[in-house]
Amino acid sequence: MLESITYYPVLGKPLILYGGIATLLSLLATAAVAMLNKRGIRTIPFQWHHRIALLTLTLALIHGTLGLLAYF
Repeated sequence: MLESITYYPVLGKPLILYGGIATLLSLLATAAVAMLNKRGIRTIPFQWHHRIALLTLTLALIHGTLGLLAYF
């Protein structure tokens, strides 16, 4: 059952691919907020770093769980 969710085609590509892309973009955004604030560019408040990190962790857990459970 989870295999059908994991490999559900969206625009011809499996759903898990888009989950991985979203996770990667979220990770890069988390790092960008920290780097910008360290350099003194405070267009995005540092409190958002923790929120984006939580989003990254959630996306990574969902992505990893779907990837693992597709084979069990």
